[in-house]
Order: sequence, then C-alpha cells, then structure tokens
Amino acid sequence: MAMSRSNLQRLWRAVTSRDARLDGTFVYAVRSTGVYCRPSCPARRPRRGQVVFFRVAQEAQREGFRPCLRCWPQEAARAAESAVLGRVCRALEEDTAEKIGETDEKHRPIESITKLAEEAGISPGRLRRAFRRRMGITPRGYADQVRLRRLRNRLRKEKDVTTAMYEAGYGSPSRLYERSNHQLGMTPATYGHGGRGMEIRYTVAPSPIGRILVAGTTRGVSAVYMGRSDAELASVLRREYPEAQISRNPTRVSRWVRQIVRHLAGRQPQLDLPLDIQGTAFQRRVWEALRRIPYGETRSYTDVARRLGRPQARRAVARACATNPVSLVIPCHRVIRGDGGLGGYGGGIARKKALLEAEKRTSGKL
Repeated sequence: MAMSRSNLQRLWRAVTSRDARLDGTFVYAVRSTGVYCRPSCPARRPRRGQVVFFRVAQEAQREGFRPCLRCWPQEAARAAESAVLGRVCRALEEDTAEKIGETDEKHRPIESITKLAEEAGISPGRLRRAFRRRMGITPRGYADQVRLRRLRNRLRKEKDVTTAMYEAGYGSPSRLYERSNHQLGMTPATYGHGGRGMEIRYTVAPSPIGRILVAGTTRGVSAVYMGRSDAELASVLRREYPEAQISRNPTRVSRWVRQIVRHLAGRQPQLDLPLDIQGTAFQRRVWEALRRIPYGETRSYTDVARRLGRPQARRAVARACATNPVSLVIPCHRVIRGDGGLGGYGGGIARKKALLEAEKRTSGKL
C-alpha cells in the first residue's frame, strides 16, 4: 500500500490505539504470523517492522495473508461498506436535487458523491464501484429510480405534470421528457392518466403453446401474454392501460406476431424485436441479461444475479422475471432454480417446460 510517511504514521497510530473508527477503511498484516487484522483487533501489538498495510482485505489475501480469527477483518470491511452504502442511499432518497448521483461532462463524480466518499475515507471511484456491485446499478441510476418513483406517485394523485415534475426532483422539463419516454414507456401526462391518449394495437393468434396476445405502439412491442382465451388476454391488457386507446388491429402488429410464431416453431431462434415497455433501472438490467441467454440454454436466478454483480439478489431477479411484460421476447422462461427445478412462470409451469424442451430439441441440446 504505497503512501506518504505521514499517512503510514496515521495508520500505525490507529493500530497502536486500537481505533475502531477506522475499521473497514484498511487492514494491517503481520509478516511473522501471516495474519491480517482490523485496526481495533485486541491481539498483542506487533513490532512496526513486521506490519504491512492494505486498503482492503482482498489485497492482503492476494499477498498470502489469512484473516485473524479474533477480529474477523473481512467482516468489518463488509459492515463498513454496507454502512457507507446505506448513507448513500439515504442521501439519494432524501435529496430531490437532480445533480445527486450524477457525473459531470468529463465523467467525474460531482460534489454530493465526492463528499460522501470523503466522509467514508475512500475514493469516489471506489464508492461508485461498491455501490454498483451491491445495488446492481450506479448512484445515478438509483437517483433516477427515486425520482421516477416520486413522479409516478404524484402523477397517480392527478397533480399537473409541472408540479409533479418539480416535487419529484426534476430540474427542468427537458430533462424530464428526455428520460420519461424510456423509463415510463410514454410521456408523464399519458402515464398519469392510465395511458390516456396512448394508441395500443393488438391481436391474438394461435401458436404451438396456445393463444398469445401481442400488443404494441408505434415504438415497439408493449405486451406478449399467453392464455386460454382471447377475452381473458384482452382483459389483462385493458387492466394494464385502462385509459389507453386499445383496439384489435392485426395489421399493425402482424410482423411481430409472425416472428414470434416462427420463433415458437423453432424456425427463428433469435428473436430481436423493438420494445416499448416500462421498468426500473434494475428490471431493465435483468431483462437485458435474459435476452443474452442463448437459445436452448438456461441460467439459474443466482447465475443472472452474479452476472449483474449482485450474487445475493436472486429474489430481486425472480421478481424482475415475474414482472416481465413481454414473455418470449424477453425469455424469462430460460431462468430456473439453482437445484434444476423450473421455478415460477407467468404463463404456467407446463408452458415453461414445453418452451424449454422445444428449444433444446431445436438446438440439439437435449
């Protein structure tokens, strides 16, 4: 751990005084014992010449040192990181200013994140990386989620768009409309009125797995549902967009329907259709990961969570799968339990099993 003499002296003073306030900000290792510890470790103090400092426990382990069984330094690092990230989340949730969590035009962290990092004794870059590793998104993405949630709540209360915009923390109308179409799938005013003014066209068609409804706007596919009857499927769509202009128009969505039916028949393994859907930043990351699962293969919920940098987020991944509005296009049926069980599926377990078996037969992976 290269640093100035004054910093080394500061760390050594923390070790000799067993300063618990610095637990999680660095570890020290003892060459003679091969063990690394947190600053507050109650063990006998080593000689200064035997001590090496590291920023994180992983660095000490890479150099061959093992964790102390008295102070468990790796747990201290995780606890300290969790505490810092908790403060970041609270700051992002409490501050309505749009600048929170963002970077400037040169991708440098701005004052808010920089200040929190300095208080924690770590660099802004390390804080951002830790945030993404734990939360699955960047601080900016988290701040966007907070503002979007506020906007949705205020629009549902039938406030006018301008008032809702400023109360949610958007600094300008241009920034609101720049992001809202991507995040809401429509303009804020349209979302606030249950899709009022939105034109959705749909059709229901037969397929190898039963009746499927395909609906969309001029921007892309908004819904793919599977069910037993046309009326049931149309009812689900109308509940989702109670104020939208919904009409059955096979011509508008026919090209998408043909591709989906060919896909189900095994004649078009790759299904790459334009989408017009709503979702949080984390949901979108999960859905993007699902679209990268190869045809004929499966991944566990934990596999997907690891790919997103959040190995403990398998339940959040499962929730994102369950809220997928465009089955088949986003292939959530390719995600199964870690023990090989099929897990849940909105279209029913029988359909999920049939889809997986058909894909494996077509790809020769049975």
